[in-house]
Amino acid sequence: MAATPPSAEKVRLDKWLWAARFYKTRSLAADEIDKGRVKVNGQVAKASREPRIGDEIELRAGFDQRTLCVKGLSSVRGPAPQAALLYEETAASLLARANAAEQRRIAPEPSQGLSQGRPTKRDRRQLQDLRTPGWNERWSASIDH
Repeated sequence: MAATPPSAEKVRLDKWLWAARFYKTRSLAADEIDKGRVKVNGQVAKASREPRIGDEIELRAGFDQRTLCVKGLSSVRGPAPQAALLYEETAASLLARANAAEQRRIAPEPSQGLSQGRPTKRDRRQLQDLRTPGWNERWSASIDH
């Protein structure tokens, strides 16, 4: 059996996204594809789709919406400089990401500032103490008042 040339290599889309370091695990890449957040050439893709050199991939990773052009195929996750050779981000995508980052810097989403979930019972009591005056400030049994 003859070895196939590197340009004819076939690799699944979820594996390529993982190898290109867009997602930390292959299962995360597959989940994003299943949710319809990855498009290949303008069409919603399946995880088993095989990307080809020259394909345009639109994906969302975190806050960023990216548009990429596939430059190489690999099913092996290597170092970041090697992974960066597998794709080229379009100029429009770079500009849109820079604008979105600037917008987030100027006016951050309020929910992103929350470091915890709901307040605990102790936190609620402390908030209540700050909002309402204590018992001694509302009622006074002393003669001086």
